[in-house]
Amino acid sequence: MPKMSHINVLEKYDEHHDAIHHLLSSILGCFHHERVFNQSQKDLSRFLNSLSRYYPFISILYLLDENGKQICKNIPGKKFRAIFRKGEGLDRSKRPYFLSAIKSDCPVITGPYLSSAGRRLCLSASTKIYDEHGDTSGYLVLDIDLDGTLNFFTGENRRIYFEPYFKVVYTLIVIGLFIFSFVLLYSSCVQVINFFTAMVKKSDDIEIPFQIVVYLTLALAIFDLGKTILEEEVLLYKDLSEHNSTRRTITRFIAAIIIAVSFEALMLVFRAALDHEKYDITNAVWVILAVSVLLTSLAIYGYLGSKSETLLQSSKLNIKEKQ
Repeated sequence: MPKMSHINVLEKYDEHHDAIHHLLSSILGCFHHERVFNQSQKDLSRFLNSLSRYYPFISILYLLDENGKQICKNIPGKKFRAIFRKGEGLDRSKRPYFLSAIKSDCPVITGPYLSSAGRRLCLSASTKIYDEHGDTSGYLVLDIDLDGTLNFFTGENRRIYFEPYFKVVYTLIVIGLFIFSFVLLYSSCVQVINFFTAMVKKSDDIEIPFQIVVYLTLALAIFDLGKTILEEEVLLYKDLSEHNSTRRTITRFIAAIIIAVSFEALMLVFRAALDHEKYDITNAVWVILAVSVLLTSLAIYGYLGSKSETLLQSSKLNIKEKQ
Protein backbone atom coordinates (compact mmCIF):
# COMPACT_ATOMS: atom_id res chain seq x y z
CA MET A 1 0.00 0.00 0.00
CA PRO A 2 1.56 3.34 -1.03
CA LYS A 3 2.29 5.73 1.80
CA MET A 4 2.92 9.43 1.94
CA SER A 5 6.21 10.52 0.45
CA HIS A 6 8.62 12.43 2.66
CA ILE A 7 7.56 15.65 0.91
CA ASN A 8 3.89 15.00 1.75
CA VAL A 9 4.79 14.20 5.35
CA LEU A 10 6.87 17.36 5.80
CA GLU A 11 4.19 19.55 4.21
CA LYS A 12 1.52 18.15 6.51
CA TYR A 13 3.85 18.46 9.50
CA ASP A 14 4.25 22.18 8.79
CA GLU A 15 0.48 22.50 8.56
CA HIS A 16 -0.16 20.78 11.91
CA HIS A 17 3.07 21.80 13.65
CA ASP A 18 1.57 23.55 16.68
CA ALA A 19 -1.10 20.93 17.36
CA ILE A 20 1.47 18.11 17.18
CA HIS A 21 3.81 19.84 19.62
CA HIS A 22 0.99 20.53 22.08
CA LEU A 23 -0.10 16.90 21.99
CA LEU A 24 3.41 15.51 22.45
CA SER A 25 4.03 17.86 25.36
CA SER A 26 0.87 16.58 27.07
CA ILE A 27 1.90 12.96 26.45
CA LEU A 28 5.27 13.59 28.07
CA GLY A 29 3.38 14.89 31.08
CA CYS A 30 2.14 11.33 31.69
CA PHE A 31 5.74 10.29 32.42
CA HIS A 32 6.92 13.42 34.18
CA HIS A 33 7.69 11.84 37.54
CA GLU A 34 10.87 10.48 39.03
CA ARG A 35 9.26 7.07 39.65
CA VAL A 36 9.82 6.16 35.99
CA PHE A 37 13.52 5.68 36.88
CA ASN A 38 12.55 3.20 39.59
CA GLN A 39 10.30 1.07 37.40
CA SER A 40 11.41 -2.13 35.74
CA GLN A 41 11.61 -2.61 32.00
CA LYS A 42 8.44 -4.72 32.14
CA ASP A 43 6.49 -2.05 34.03
CA LEU A 44 7.55 0.64 31.56
CA SER A 45 6.57 -1.59 28.67
CA ARG A 46 3.14 -2.25 30.21
CA PHE A 47 2.54 1.46 30.75
CA LEU A 48 3.64 2.32 27.20
CA ASN A 49 1.32 -0.35 25.78
CA SER A 50 -1.64 1.14 27.62
CA LEU A 51 -0.71 4.59 26.32
CA SER A 52 -0.30 3.26 22.77
CA ARG A 53 -3.96 2.28 22.69
CA TYR A 54 -4.82 5.96 22.55
CA TYR A 55 -1.68 7.17 20.78
CA PRO A 56 -0.58 4.39 18.37
CA PHE A 57 2.10 6.57 16.79
CA ILE A 58 4.49 6.25 19.78
CA SER A 59 7.32 4.08 18.48
CA ILE A 60 10.03 3.95 21.21
CA LEU A 61 10.53 4.99 24.80
CA TYR A 62 13.90 5.05 26.59
CA LEU A 63 15.57 6.74 29.54
CA LEU A 64 18.84 8.66 29.76
CA ASP A 65 20.89 9.55 32.79
CA GLU A 66 22.06 13.08 33.52
CA ASN A 67 25.05 12.57 31.20
CA GLY A 68 23.02 11.38 28.20
CA LYS A 69 23.77 7.66 28.55
CA GLN A 70 20.85 5.33 27.88
CA ILE A 71 20.05 3.35 31.03
CA CYS A 72 17.40 0.97 29.66
CA LYS A 73 16.67 -0.97 26.50
CA ASN A 74 14.48 0.48 23.76
CA ILE A 75 10.83 -0.06 24.68
CA PRO A 76 8.78 -0.22 21.44
CA GLY A 77 5.10 0.70 21.14
CA LYS A 78 2.44 -1.85 20.28
CA LYS A 79 2.68 -1.25 16.52
CA PHE A 80 6.49 -1.19 16.45
CA ARG A 81 7.43 -4.59 17.86
CA ALA A 82 9.89 -5.17 15.03
CA ILE A 83 12.20 -2.46 16.37
CA PHE A 84 15.19 -3.91 18.20
CA ARG A 85 15.05 -3.65 21.97
CA LYS A 86 18.76 -2.87 22.19
CA GLY A 87 20.20 0.53 23.00
CA GLU A 88 21.13 0.19 26.66
CA GLY A 89 24.49 1.84 27.35
CA LEU A 90 24.51 3.99 24.20
CA ASP A 91 25.88 7.51 24.53
CA ARG A 92 23.25 9.95 23.29
CA SER A 93 24.80 13.05 24.80
CA LYS A 94 25.40 14.59 21.35
CA ARG A 95 21.86 14.07 20.10
CA PRO A 96 19.83 17.28 19.49
CA TYR A 97 16.96 16.21 21.73
CA PHE A 98 19.34 15.72 24.67
CA LEU A 99 21.24 18.96 24.12
CA SER A 100 17.94 20.87 23.89
CA ALA A 101 16.47 19.18 26.97
CA ILE A 102 19.50 20.15 29.08
CA LYS A 103 18.78 23.83 28.48
CA SER A 104 15.02 23.68 29.03
CA ASP A 105 12.74 22.82 31.92
CA CYS A 106 9.85 22.25 29.49
CA PRO A 107 9.32 19.33 27.10
CA VAL A 108 11.44 19.61 23.95
CA ILE A 109 10.38 18.31 20.51
CA THR A 110 12.82 18.03 17.64
CA GLY A 111 12.12 18.62 13.98
CA PRO A 112 11.49 15.66 11.66
CA TYR A 113 14.45 13.36 10.95
CA LEU A 114 15.02 9.85 9.58
CA SER A 115 15.02 7.33 12.42
CA SER A 116 17.95 4.91 12.51
CA ALA A 117 15.75 2.32 14.23
CA GLY A 118 12.57 2.39 12.16
CA ARG A 119 13.92 3.94 8.93
CA ARG A 120 10.97 6.34 8.93
CA LEU A 121 10.54 10.05 9.49
CA CYS A 122 10.03 10.65 13.18
CA LEU A 123 10.15 13.23 15.97
CA SER A 124 11.88 12.89 19.31
CA ALA A 125 10.16 14.36 22.35
CA SER A 126 12.28 14.63 25.49
CA THR A 127 11.81 16.04 28.95
CA LYS A 128 13.98 16.55 32.02
CA ILE A 129 12.90 14.61 35.11
CA TYR A 130 13.64 16.01 38.57
CA ASP A 131 13.80 14.14 41.86
CA GLU A 132 12.12 15.28 45.08
CA HIS A 133 15.12 17.47 45.91
CA GLY A 134 14.97 19.34 42.61
CA ASP A 135 18.03 17.62 41.16
CA THR A 136 18.06 16.09 37.68
CA SER A 137 17.25 12.38 37.79
CA GLY A 138 17.62 11.95 34.05
CA TYR A 139 15.76 12.39 30.79
CA LEU A 140 12.84 10.57 29.21
CA VAL A 141 12.72 10.34 25.42
CA LEU A 142 9.86 9.30 23.15
CA ASP A 143 10.37 8.62 19.46
CA ILE A 144 7.21 9.45 17.53
CA ASP A 145 6.35 8.06 14.09
CA LEU A 146 5.52 11.20 12.10
CA ASP A 147 3.44 9.43 9.44
CA GLY A 148 1.28 7.79 12.11
CA THR A 149 0.95 11.08 13.99
CA LEU A 150 -0.37 12.85 10.90
CA ASN A 151 -2.85 10.03 10.24
CA PHE A 152 -4.01 10.40 13.84
CA PHE A 153 -4.57 14.14 13.42
CA THR A 154 -6.25 13.97 10.02
CA GLY A 155 -8.51 11.05 11.00
CA GLU A 156 -7.22 8.75 8.27
CA ASN A 157 -6.67 5.70 10.50
CA ARG A 158 -9.97 4.08 9.53
CA ARG A 159 -9.57 4.92 5.85
CA ILE A 160 -6.10 3.36 5.86
CA TYR A 161 -7.60 0.17 7.32
CA PHE A 162 -10.06 -0.18 4.42
CA GLU A 163 -7.76 1.24 1.74
CA PRO A 164 -6.19 -2.12 0.70
CA TYR A 165 -9.67 -3.48 -0.11
CA PHE A 166 -10.48 -0.40 -2.14
CA LYS A 167 -7.26 -0.81 -4.06
CA VAL A 168 -8.11 -4.43 -4.88
CA VAL A 169 -11.43 -3.29 -6.40
CA TYR A 170 -9.71 -0.50 -8.36
CA THR A 171 -7.10 -2.97 -9.60
CA LEU A 172 -9.79 -5.36 -10.88
CA ILE A 173 -11.54 -2.47 -12.66
CA VAL A 174 -8.25 -1.38 -14.24
CA ILE A 175 -7.51 -4.93 -15.41
CA GLY A 176 -10.97 -5.06 -17.02
CA LEU A 177 -10.36 -1.73 -18.80
CA PHE A 178 -6.97 -2.88 -20.05
CA ILE A 179 -8.43 -6.16 -21.33
CA PHE A 180 -11.19 -4.32 -23.22
CA SER A 181 -8.62 -1.90 -24.61
CA PHE A 182 -6.49 -4.78 -25.91
CA VAL A 183 -9.60 -6.41 -27.41
CA LEU A 184 -10.28 -3.22 -29.36
CA LEU A 185 -6.63 -3.08 -30.39
CA TYR A 186 -6.81 -6.69 -31.58
CA SER A 187 -9.99 -5.95 -33.56
CA SER A 188 -8.35 -2.99 -35.27
CA CYS A 189 -5.31 -5.13 -36.15
CA VAL A 190 -7.58 -7.77 -37.68
CA GLN A 191 -9.31 -5.11 -39.78
CA VAL A 192 -5.96 -3.70 -40.90
CA ILE A 193 -4.88 -7.18 -42.03
CA ASN A 194 -8.19 -7.68 -43.86
CA PHE A 195 -7.82 -4.29 -45.55
CA PHE A 196 -4.32 -5.00 -46.84
CA THR A 197 -5.34 -8.51 -47.88
CA ALA A 198 -8.18 -7.04 -49.95
CA MET A 199 -5.71 -4.57 -51.52
CA VAL A 200 -3.31 -7.35 -52.46
CA LYS A 201 -6.14 -9.36 -54.02
CA LYS A 202 -7.31 -6.17 -55.79
CA SER A 203 -10.85 -6.59 -54.58
CA ASP A 204 -13.45 -4.21 -56.05
CA ASP A 205 -15.34 -3.57 -52.79
CA ILE A 206 -12.49 -2.01 -50.80
CA GLU A 207 -13.68 0.66 -48.37
CA ILE A 208 -11.56 3.07 -46.43
CA PRO A 209 -11.43 1.43 -42.94
CA PHE A 210 -12.54 4.35 -40.76
CA GLN A 211 -13.69 1.83 -38.17
CA ILE A 212 -10.04 1.00 -37.48
CA VAL A 213 -9.41 4.57 -36.34
CA VAL A 214 -12.55 4.47 -34.18
CA TYR A 215 -11.37 1.25 -32.51
CA LEU A 216 -7.88 2.67 -31.95
CA THR A 217 -9.30 5.89 -30.54
CA LEU A 218 -11.56 4.01 -28.12
CA ALA A 219 -8.66 1.76 -27.15
CA LEU A 220 -6.50 4.82 -26.46
CA ALA A 221 -9.20 6.52 -24.37
CA ILE A 222 -10.01 3.38 -22.35
CA PHE A 223 -6.33 2.57 -21.80
CA ASP A 224 -5.62 6.12 -20.68
CA LEU A 225 -8.60 5.98 -18.28
CA GLY A 226 -7.32 2.70 -16.81
CA LYS A 227 -3.80 4.14 -16.51
CA THR A 228 -5.19 7.22 -14.72
CA ILE A 229 -7.14 5.10 -12.23
CA LEU A 230 -4.10 2.87 -11.65
CA GLU A 231 -1.82 5.81 -10.95
CA GLU A 232 -4.26 7.88 -8.90
CA GLU A 233 -5.97 5.17 -6.84
CA VAL A 234 -3.50 2.28 -6.63
CA LEU A 235 0.13 3.28 -7.13
CA LEU A 236 0.26 6.77 -5.65
CA TYR A 237 -0.68 8.13 -2.26
CA LYS A 238 -3.79 10.26 -2.53
CA ASP A 239 -4.59 12.89 0.05
CA LEU A 240 -8.36 13.41 0.08
CA SER A 241 -8.03 16.67 1.97
CA GLU A 242 -5.99 18.25 -0.81
CA HIS A 243 -7.86 20.03 -3.60
CA ASN A 244 -5.05 19.34 -6.05
CA SER A 245 -5.51 15.55 -6.01
CA THR A 246 -9.22 15.66 -6.88
CA ARG A 247 -8.71 18.36 -9.49
CA ARG A 248 -5.88 16.40 -11.11
CA THR A 249 -8.00 13.23 -11.35
CA ILE A 250 -10.99 15.04 -12.88
CA THR A 251 -8.77 16.94 -15.32
CA ARG A 252 -7.07 13.78 -16.60
CA PHE A 253 -10.39 11.96 -16.93
CA ILE A 254 -12.09 14.77 -18.88
CA ALA A 255 -8.99 15.22 -21.04
CA ALA A 256 -9.16 11.54 -22.08
CA ILE A 257 -12.83 11.98 -23.04
CA ILE A 258 -12.05 15.14 -25.04
CA ILE A 259 -9.32 13.35 -27.00
CA ALA A 260 -11.62 10.43 -27.84
CA VAL A 261 -14.52 12.68 -28.90
CA SER A 262 -12.17 14.87 -30.95
CA PHE A 263 -10.97 11.86 -32.92
CA GLU A 264 -14.57 10.82 -33.52
CA ALA A 265 -15.40 14.33 -34.80
CA LEU A 266 -12.41 14.18 -37.14
CA MET A 267 -13.59 10.83 -38.52
CA LEU A 268 -17.07 12.22 -39.15
CA VAL A 269 -15.57 15.14 -41.07
CA PHE A 270 -13.47 12.80 -43.24
CA ARG A 271 -16.43 10.56 -43.94
CA ALA A 272 -18.62 13.51 -44.91
CA ALA A 273 -15.88 14.89 -47.17
CA LEU A 274 -15.42 11.57 -48.98
CA ASP A 275 -19.09 10.61 -49.19
CA HIS A 276 -21.32 13.61 -48.49
CA GLU A 277 -24.40 11.81 -49.74
CA LYS A 278 -24.16 9.03 -47.16
CA TYR A 279 -22.74 11.05 -44.24
CA ASP A 280 -24.07 14.40 -43.06
CA ILE A 281 -21.42 16.90 -41.97
CA THR A 282 -23.95 18.43 -39.56
CA ASN A 283 -23.31 15.57 -37.13
CA ALA A 284 -19.59 16.31 -37.24
CA VAL A 285 -20.25 19.98 -36.51
CA TRP A 286 -22.36 19.09 -33.46
CA VAL A 287 -19.62 16.79 -32.14
CA ILE A 288 -17.01 19.53 -32.66
CA LEU A 289 -19.22 21.97 -30.76
CA ALA A 290 -19.51 19.41 -27.95
CA VAL A 291 -15.72 19.14 -27.82
CA SER A 292 -15.46 22.93 -27.67
CA VAL A 293 -17.91 23.07 -24.77
CA LEU A 294 -16.02 20.33 -22.90
CA LEU A 295 -12.70 22.07 -23.49
CA THR A 296 -14.07 25.44 -22.38
CA SER A 297 -15.64 23.89 -19.27
CA LEU A 298 -12.36 22.17 -18.43
CA ALA A 299 -10.48 25.47 -18.79
CA ILE A 300 -12.96 27.24 -16.50
CA TYR A 301 -12.77 24.41 -13.98
CA GLY A 302 -8.98 24.51 -13.99
CA TYR A 303 -8.92 28.28 -13.58
CA LEU A 304 -11.44 28.31 -10.72
CA GLY A 305 -9.68 25.38 -9.04
CA SER A 306 -6.27 27.05 -9.14
CA LYS A 307 -7.87 30.31 -7.96
CA SER A 308 -9.47 28.61 -4.95
CA GLU A 309 -6.17 26.86 -4.15
CA THR A 310 -4.35 30.22 -4.22
CA LEU A 311 -6.94 31.78 -1.89
CA LEU A 312 -6.70 28.80 0.46
CA GLN A 313 -2.92 29.01 0.64
CA SER A 314 -3.02 32.77 1.25
CA SER A 315 -5.57 32.31 4.07
CA LYS A 316 -3.31 29.70 5.69
CA LEU A 317 -0.36 32.09 5.50
CA ASN A 318 -2.44 34.86 7.07
CA ILE A 319 -3.43 32.56 9.94
CA LYS A 320 0.21 31.60 10.55
CA GLU A 321 1.27 35.26 10.53
CA LYS A 322 -1.42 36.13 13.09
CA GLN A 323 -0.26 33.28 15.32
